[in-house]
Amino acid sequence: MSEAKSIAAKVAAADKRLTHRAADHRFHPLARIGGSAAEIADQPPLVALAAATAAAGLATGRADLVRGGLRMLAAHGLATGIKTLIKHRIDRTRPKKALAEGRHRFRRGKSRDHDLNSFPSGHLAGAVAISRAAGHEIDGAALPAGVVTGGVAAAQAPAGNHYLSDMMAGAAIGWLSEALVGALFDAVGPTLDRAVRKFGR
Repeated sequence: MSEAKSIAAKVAAADKRLTHRAADHRFHPLARIGGSAAEIADQPPLVALAAATAAAGLATGRADLVRGGLRMLAAHGLATGIKTLIKHRIDRTRPKKALAEGRHRFRRGKSRDHDLNSFPSGHLAGAVAISRAAGHEIDGAALPAGVVTGGVAAAQAPAGNHYLSDMMAGAAIGWLSEALVGALFDAVGPTLDRAVRKFGR
């Protein structure tokens, strides 16, 4: 085995070991509560939050809310598309399933089984995309959005939903998606602001 493969194998083993150790507590009330609360980062709630933000901006004439809401929607949409493409090409057993059955699969595959779609974390992809978009456009949103995203991340392993590497990959997808969308929004921002002001008259 080459040195690179040896290092990769050690990292993968550590990822599995640390996640399984955290997921051993998945039946604890706090882990259950955290896992349930983290569902705020599921796709429907995030889309609803972004749409409500844009609508609130139109209703109040606040261009930053309109930009923020639209940027959140676009970044989330791109992140969701990317993570879905990957999920449909890789089968990975969720930690709680692996612990229950004593088997862990992580390889190419096309399963649509929720228990085999652990990689990457869609919750982190969406949450990071949304929080970064909000932080870039809406005054005072960066800190609370970051705190909520951190909470979502912290809940995944103890609940047995995702491996650490799933979360890292999801966060990277969210960050990249928002960066790509942000470049576009930075270019059209002034035009969008003028349109909001005109709409609010």
